[in-house]
Amino acid sequence: MATSGDTITVPVDVAAQLLKEGYKYLDVRTQEEFSKGHVEGALNIPFMFKEETGLVKNTNFVDEVCQKLKKDENVVVGCQSGRRSLMAVNDLIAEGYKGVKDMGGGFAAWIQIGYKTCVV
Repeated sequence: MATSGDTITVPVDVAAQLLKEGYKYLDVRTQEEFSKGHVEGALNIPFMFKEETGLVKNTNFVDEVCQKLKKDENVVVGCQSGRRSLMAVNDLIAEGYKGVKDMGGGFAAWIQIGYKTCVV
């Protein structure tokens, strides 16, 4: 496990084990990315939206998460490659979330290992 301040990044195999132990999975990719495939049982709240100029931060991200997840819940946060999820975890920790972990390598690493996925 790698740490950056209060942020904990776990490898995909550890994230998969945490999910088996009852952690929830928060997928912070765009809805378009999510619809093409995601971790089974994932909750999708985009950290960024795709616009003509590129990806733009979802200014309501923390509020949307607060509506769905309690601050004391254990959550693995993932995106496509690990960059957005790391930023999302930092924002959630700043908001008072305690049990959040970033999944290093993101959904791309999840697929590469061959873990089960779902399509909407």
